Amino acid sequence: MPEMRFAVRWPDGAESSHYSPSLVLHDYLTTGESYGVADFVARAGEALDAAGERVRAAYGFACTSAMASRDEIVRAAAGYAGGEVTVLRMEPPLPAEAS
Repeated sequence: MPEMRFAVRWPDGAESSHYSPSLVLHDYLTTGESYGVADFVARAGEALDAAGERVRAAYGFACTSAMASRDEIVRAAAGYAGGEVTVLRMEPPLPAEAS
């Protein structure tokens, strides 16, 4: 199962990097896009939950790293009353779609 890292910039300019055990985050977030803090937390949480479930389906156990990333994001977001979170990088990127 391919894994990935994604980096974001918080409303105050702070940057953080997070882990996902699956490329499913590409279905929820887009590199270069900005999301309201609450929207970002919801999207990232849903994506990381889906990634964790993919691990459970494939290996029979939950991915604690996906849960830890989700918890890190929730904790970081609690420090912001508003503003936007920008997705800086998602690595690896999705393969180019066939034309």
